Amino acid sequence: MKLLDAIAKNNFVVIGRAGMDMVAHPPGTRSEDALSFTASLGGSAANTAAGICKFGGKASLVTCVSDDSVGRFCLNQLDAYGIGRKHVRNVGGEFRNSLAVYESRVTDHQSVIYRNGAADFQMNNSDVEAVDFASFGAVITAGTVFAAEPSRSATFRAFELASRAGVPIIFDVDYRPYSWPSAEIASQVLSRAAGDCDMIVGNDEEFGFMAGSIDKGLDKARALAESAGRIVIYKMGPKGAITFANGREIHTGIYEVDALKPTGAGDSFMAGLLASLAAGHDIETALLRGSACAAITVTRPGCAPAMPMPDELEAFLASHPGPARRKEA
Repeated sequence: MKLLDAIAKNNFVVIGRAGMDMVAHPPGTRSEDALSFTASLGGSAANTAAGICKFGGKASLVTCVSDDSVGRFCLNQLDAYGIGRKHVRNVGGEFRNSLAVYESRVTDHQSVIYRNGAADFQMNNSDVEAVDFASFGAVITAGTVFAAEPSRSATFRAFELASRAGVPIIFDVDYRPYSWPSAEIASQVLSRAAGDCDMIVGNDEEFGFMAGSIDKGLDKARALAESAGRIVIYKMGPKGAITFANGREIHTGIYEVDALKPTGAGDSFMAGLLASLAAGHDIETALLRGSACAAITVTRPGCAPAMPMPDELEAFLASHPGPARRKEA
């Protein structure tokens, strides 16, 4: 199935973690000085799924959560956002759910991630083999699922099953060094994963990491885009992004906002991009709408709760000037 036709089905299976975010309050407060914390859904895969559901799409998660109150909190949050959890398995023992403690501030921002004995890394081949991939339009995943076994092998098995079913794969590189045993293993595994995917999204550092040097990242993105039908999005932070699609190089900028915190932008961008493509927008418009979603999200506390609803996105687009830097090579 062609990638854009698959996305148009607006029904995604998302492989990766659901976690709990603990956000320090009031905004601007250091975690050690917080008067209180607010709990919300977290984890890059769950955040992306939540964003898709907010825009009226369908998303089902494949992962494992801890068989305790934190894991049950995550399950309740998935239900609240309308995310399918038929393929979310509880794991007992000493495995624990991902937990992130972070702040709503940009200067000296602190994020503390608890990932030791992570429950989501216990996803195995049986978990993904239970998924009817042909019933979905596309698979979405992020690099963290490859950081440890058995999750790594299970995700590559999911890639095999999706490919056999003719279902495209969308991959956010999302390199998190703290999750990996070594940079060398990460580079090898993420490069292999990228080579299997139909849409690849990453920043300049992540493409550079896979290429062996940041100055080689853009060439890496171009090389990956040579595969027919593949879309590669090379993000450059405040400089915007370069998208390689069907022989085109599309340069898009960002929406300038006063950010409250730096977290959640990438997940919101992905959700907004896919929702916009599913709604029939052309790729450049969808990229800009994804960028607008990212801009909205960094102005609010939290990640999944901060992602916009459709009316909020339209209001933002109507009131904010578009990025100044736009061209096509």
